[in-house]
Amino acid sequence: METPASKTNFIWDMIEEDLQSGRYQRVHTRFPPEPNGYLHIGHCKALVADFATAERYGGLTNLRFDDTNPAKEETEFVDGIMEDIRWLGFEWKGGLFFASEYYQHCYDIAVDWIRRGLAYVDEQTPEQVRLNRGTPSEPGKNSPWRDRPAEESLRLFEEMKAGKHPEGSMILRMKIDMASPNFNMRDPAMYRILFKEHHRTGKEWCIYPMYDFAHPIGDALESISHSLCSLEYEDHRPLYEWVVNHAQNMLPSSPRQIEFSRLNLTRTIMSKRYLRMLVEGGHVSGWDDPRMPTLCALRRRGYTPAAIRDFIDRIGVAKADSVVDLALLEHCVREDLGTKAPRAMAVLRPLKVVLTNWPADQRDELPLENHPDHPEMGTHTSVLTREIYIEQEDFMEVPAKKYFRLFLGGEVRLKGAYIIKAETCDKDADGRVTCVYCTVDLDTRNGTEGANRKVKGTLHWVSATENLPLEARLYEPLLLDESAEAAPAVAEAEAEDKPEAETLAPAGALKKDFLTRLNPASLEVCRGFMEASLGTAAVGDTFQFLRMGYFCMDPDSTAGLAVFNRVVGLKDSFKKEVRA
Repeated sequence: METPASKTNFIWDMIEEDLQSGRYQRVHTRFPPEPNGYLHIGHCKALVADFATAERYGGLTNLRFDDTNPAKEETEFVDGIMEDIRWLGFEWKGGLFFASEYYQHCYDIAVDWIRRGLAYVDEQTPEQVRLNRGTPSEPGKNSPWRDRPAEESLRLFEEMKAGKHPEGSMILRMKIDMASPNFNMRDPAMYRILFKEHHRTGKEWCIYPMYDFAHPIGDALESISHSLCSLEYEDHRPLYEWVVNHAQNMLPSSPRQIEFSRLNLTRTIMSKRYLRMLVEGGHVSGWDDPRMPTLCALRRRGYTPAAIRDFIDRIGVAKADSVVDLALLEHCVREDLGTKAPRAMAVLRPLKVVLTNWPADQRDELPLENHPDHPEMGTHTSVLTREIYIEQEDFMEVPAKKYFRLFLGGEVRLKGAYIIKAETCDKDADGRVTCVYCTVDLDTRNGTEGANRKVKGTLHWVSATENLPLEARLYEPLLLDESAEAAPAVAEAEAEDKPEAETLAPAGALKKDFLTRLNPASLEVCRGFMEASLGTAAVGDTFQFLRMGYFCMDPDSTAGLAVFNRVVGLKDSFKKEVRA
């Protein structure tokens, strides 16, 4: 039987080979988010891979913010990312670092490369750079500035640093091979001019290193042993190694880059750029809108760290790209909350029921278990009164086939209470039922001998006079469908999150048609009522509302109105576990 200690994956197999061969003496990983947005569920795969790998081998993990693009980075995102990582249960025991701490070191390496003929200042326009990069079948063309004297490139680079040249007028490029079949090796950019104030360095710099240059330098300076990254960086690995090797005289170590498949989730937007478009376009209320896949949104919605880590463990780490069904994530959440969440009753779409043979002033305090499988969780009291609410969908005048809820002439049991029988109903001018009149079998109270009388249906309910008002927010995926075409759009957007793409972007505009696939029914707001016993609930508390799903109390709640987000429904559509 497989145990956590015996489980392995191709990354751990490679690391064990490195340790046995003596290539590395210890395991040191890093999680390197860019502070240009909040972490989303897709980042969790890399996050868990980094931290879990170090934990497995008794090593360390650094948290390093790759803050090389001040145009989109904010301290808000730095703080939010740290909160998300801690919420998942991880600590960066290797230390907290920022790529901006290495700006001087990157600059010194750049100067060294210019002097050694490994870098040059290019004055082509961004469009000229793109046109001269060539195609997969044709080599690129050398820049007319490629062979300029090192002294001239050094002077221009110092002038770039001094702010003497406008944005876009020149860049510093590595001199590698414009005929390389790997586009990433065709003289990639090292530095660009950007007159933006940095969230940490302020106005100290107006030139900023590109990600593909700064990232391997940061890894090497921190003596990272294994640089784990998603599969789209496999083609970047030769460049990663080229940077480290050619700066070896100024770096203390040579990390090994290992790539694994990214997480793609059906009906889920997995790009910070797209998510930012949703926020800035007002399509959602913010980064923590519970429909978003960001960790702060999932936390607000009521997802648990245990469920997310279980989900990541189930999908595993593999080399091949795949798409995971969103139902698996919901299954993991349901599995976790099923053992923890107390049970309670809430009616989301109320229909009044009058118990005609129940005295107007009579109230019956009924004990209900907080969890059917955990008696140690105790009970709470629900009060039955003459007037109650049930769900609108739980009554039909004329029942459909196999309809076992309430209908005229039919009987159901009220959860934890009595059996009732529907006699008549009122309707409005449009024919909608507004009130149902029922009789109570007073000999069937829960806990008495009459409780053994069987009926096919059991309904949840709430007293119409002793309750608390409730706003229930019901969520569906943000995307309408699960079309395969969503995958390349997501991958393209994620690649364009990297700052170098803004200067040397590949041909083809960023796809924005995902907005046409947004689900207009992704949010439904219901106004109903819940048991008065829930008056002590606090923000973040989660309950299973019987027959309706798992709900978490939202920060929007006020003294007069409790707001609950539906975390997941009760129905589990995921039938088969997926393991890599």
